[in-house]
Amino acid sequence: MTLTIPFVLLAGYLLGSIPAGYLAGRWLQGVDIRTLGSGSTGATNVLRQFGKGPALVVFLVDVLKGTAAVLLAKALLEPLPGTATGGADWLSDSWVVTAGLAALAGHIWPVWLGWRGGKAVATALGMLLGLTWPVGLACFGVFLTVLSASRIVSLSSVVAAISLPLLMLGWFHDHGMGLRWPYLVMALLTSTLVIWRHRSNLQRLLAGTEPKLGQKKTQQTSAES
Repeated sequence: MTLTIPFVLLAGYLLGSIPAGYLAGRWLQGVDIRTLGSGSTGATNVLRQFGKGPALVVFLVDVLKGTAAVLLAKALLEPLPGTATGGADWLSDSWVVTAGLAALAGHIWPVWLGWRGGKAVATALGMLLGLTWPVGLACFGVFLTVLSASRIVSLSSVVAAISLPLLMLGWFHDHGMGLRWPYLVMALLTSTLVIWRHRSNLQRLLAGTEPKLGQKKTQQTSAES
């Protein structure tokens, strides 16, 4: 266990730091996507610069990074069924959650790209799907609902982030489960981190200058993910 925990956390960070958006820009047009659009390596900036196909691939890779980090941590750190802790003790929960947060850190601050990455929305979704998939799907549903009404990715991401702690609380309450504090702390940290990463987008939303999906590249000043 002494060596397993550092391995899991490092693996989570390295999985999260896979620079899918950056690689898409290099492979497709030989450019650094961080010099284009919003400067983010996330799927939305890829969509605006290179189109739907590359954006979908980047989105899926970014989601899988978060899921893989959590599933690896669960496989190595969670107690086996039938043990005294029943597979849900706070210590193993804490390390599994931390591995997911390490993946978020890797996506936002990848060592390979001088600590400049994306905004962690897709990777956060992947982390949630690995931890509690119903909550992950519920957050994604909130995101899609707001996006269909507003066509603004940043607004959809922020609203989904705000809803995350409430959805997590509701999930445990509705299923008669004792509150797993590491999961709630993770929800609060993830929500705060995503909102913080969108602070410039929030300023543009308040100013009415945040671009919507479908606008021409010349009209776009920001992107998300």
